[in-house]
Amino acid sequence: MVTVLRQHGLRFVIYTADHEPPHVHVYGDGEARIDIVTLKVLAQGGMSDRDVRRAVAVTEANRQLFQETWRKYHG
Repeated sequence: MVTVLRQHGLRFVIYTADHEPPHVHVYGDGEARIDIVTLKVLAQGGMSDRDVRRAVAVTEANRQLFQETWRKYHG
């Protein structure tokens, strides 16, 4: 597990032994999983819609960082 970014009280994590599609796990009050390429919310558990929207916006703004980190661990 690699914490790639912390922003707005959210922690953005990429697991080193994870599955496709490329995605980021977001933890705060609850959790979400966001596809890095399409920005689609793949899963949401206990995270408010507001925080999910914020997490998607942060993922979009840092998409290159997340893609580079994903490729580093998954090829």
